[in-house]
Amino acid sequence: MSYKDPHRRGKKVTLVRHGETEWSRKGLHTGLTDVPLTDEGRRVAASLGPRLAHLEPALVLASPLARARETAALAGFADAEIDPDLVEVDYGDAEGRRTREIREERPGWDVWHDGAPNGEPWERVGERADRVIARIEGAGGDVIVFAHGHILRVLAARWQEQPPAFGGRLALSTAAICDLGYERERRVVWLWNDTAHLTG
Repeated sequence: MSYKDPHRRGKKVTLVRHGETEWSRKGLHTGLTDVPLTDEGRRVAASLGPRLAHLEPALVLASPLARARETAALAGFADAEIDPDLVEVDYGDAEGRRTREIREERPGWDVWHDGAPNGEPWERVGERADRVIARIEGAGGDVIVFAHGHILRVLAARWQEQPPAFGGRLALSTAAICDLGYERERRVVWLWNDTAHLTG
């Protein structure tokens, strides 16, 4: 839907997932481990700059983890404010492991349904997302958020007043751009998982 849709009202919220890391490339659950961007991850993070250059945000937030902070800096937002609530999900015993490996021990395991063994409950992740949303709604204009796959998916779910696990239905690629906002008074998703800048 066009950004000029007559029913669009209020601020624009741009979500940006960090660029590729070695762990994300291999499909490993990457929570609190502070894995750096790969060379490719840095390249695509820099490609975000032209896509975001037209924005004049009142607030820019970033996760404290290096992969999100570096993505923000390479995209032209080195002064992003660090928000601890944007840290990625604590995957507990699933950290650094692939889903298929965990399913050898726990057949049928699904992180969105079952949660991570000894990890952070989805309800707590949802509470963090709600606090970020409160900051967004209190900002005096548009907002950009640089963070991670699962916390951003939960943030989008909570933006739509859905339970945190609804984020499991919102696939999100590395270095993707998403656009939340309002249709009249209703919080909506206008754009999701846009990676057009990666095809050049």
